[in-house]
Parts: sequence; C-alpha cells; structure tokens
Amino acid sequence: MSPQAIIAPSILSADFANLGAECSRIIGATANWLHIDIMDSHFVPNLTFGAPVVTKIRSHVERPKTVKGNGTFDCHMMIAEPKKWVKEFQKAGCDLYCFHYEAAVNSTAAESPFETTDRKTNPKELIRFIHESGMQAGIAIKPDTPVDVLWDILENPIEAEQPDMVLVMTVEPGFGGQKFQERCMPKVKALREKYPDLDIEVDGGVSLDTIDVAADAGANVIVAGTAVFGAQSPRDAIVKLREAVEKRRK
Repeated sequence: MSPQAIIAPSILSADFANLGAECSRIIGATANWLHIDIMDSHFVPNLTFGAPVVTKIRSHVERPKTVKGNGTFDCHMMIAEPKKWVKEFQKAGCDLYCFHYEAAVNSTAAESPFETTDRKTNPKELIRFIHESGMQAGIAIKPDTPVDVLWDILENPIEAEQPDMVLVMTVEPGFGGQKFQERCMPKVKALREKYPDLDIEVDGGVSLDTIDVAADAGANVIVAGTAVFGAQSPRDAIVKLREAVEKRRK
C-alpha cells in the first residue's frame, strides 16, 4: 500500500504575532507535521525567518516520537546555500530538511554560515550530510524543473544518499496564496509509478478544491496554508484533506 496521508499545514499562513500558539493549535487540530518555509531573498525574492524562530516555535510543539511522526518540523529550505545551514537548523529543532535541487547543484560545500569554500556540493552529498546530521532529507523541484533530474538521485544504491521525501512544487516558490498549477501533476504521477513507497509532497495552492487532483496523481504529503489556518474549523479541513488522500491509497 502507498504511504499514509500526512497533512503538513504551512505556517506561512499563520498569525505571526502568535506563532507559537498557532503552531500548537494546528498540531492539536490533528495536523501531522508543520511545514516551515525558510526563504533567504536570494534563491527566492521573499524573506521569511531563520533558525532562531524555529527554535522558539519548537518549544511549543512536542518533538515527534518516531521518524516522520506527529510534530515533525518539515523545513522547506528555499535558500541559495542549503549545506551551510544544515547544522543550524538541526540545532533549532528541524526534523526534515528539504532543500531545492536547483540550489544544490549551484551551491558550495561550505558546512556552516561562517565557512567559505570554492568546492561545489551536489544533491547526493548534501543528502548524506543531512542524514549524518541526524535529520531526514527531502529534495524539492520547482514547477519548470523536469522530474527526470531526480532519477539518478532516487536510484542511487547508497542508502545514506537517498532522499526520504520528494517535494513537487505546484507554484513558484517564494510567496503564499498562488494558484495551484495542475500541469505539475504528471511529475507526481511519474514519481508514484516508479516509487510506490516514496513520500511525495505537494506544496502550493493546495486546498479542498484542488486536493483531489493532487491525491489522484499520487501525492501523500499535503502542504496547505490558508486552507487550514484560514478555515473556520482547521480540524475539519485537515480531516477532509486526509480523507481525500487515504481513499486513494493502493
């Protein structure tokens, strides 16, 4: 059977003035994970927050008792130098560090914000480094990045260099509130057909109006911002999103 449904509301839609309480409230409304969008104004034009904020909200949400369990902090690293920040986010309480393929192939191998190097990194090396740092590793692709770039990474026989999750962006990364791009669904379908046990996440414009399309394609990790945080009943919204995925599991 394909992986279970995981609902990961994006805190980009939360009330930032009450962020800790908001995160606790949504986990209490039966969300599995929290999706935390980290933007550096370089890889994407927007700027959100860094490791100190993650540290603060971690104190409001109990750490998961199992790998990928409830309370997982799914940090979506929309940053130009993803390897530099692995250790900082691990210390802050990140559980799953999801970097962008497009950033990884253009970034350096520096292992901290204070280090500089001319040596380049690559996705496999970065995945290994994330695992060695004690976190799960995710790899994300933008809407215009073909899914084919992931085959060599996913078929790598070295377990330490295999990602634990793939994120298919269904909007251009950088801003919330964008319209869901159905054209990205063939990538999700191709991933699900080749890797039936893989956790496949979709992020961008996912709501009760678009969840069926994403679930039909094979997505099981669902990022939804306004659809959950803006709902009159976040619990009801989460239940409906989860049911849409669960009824399509094979």
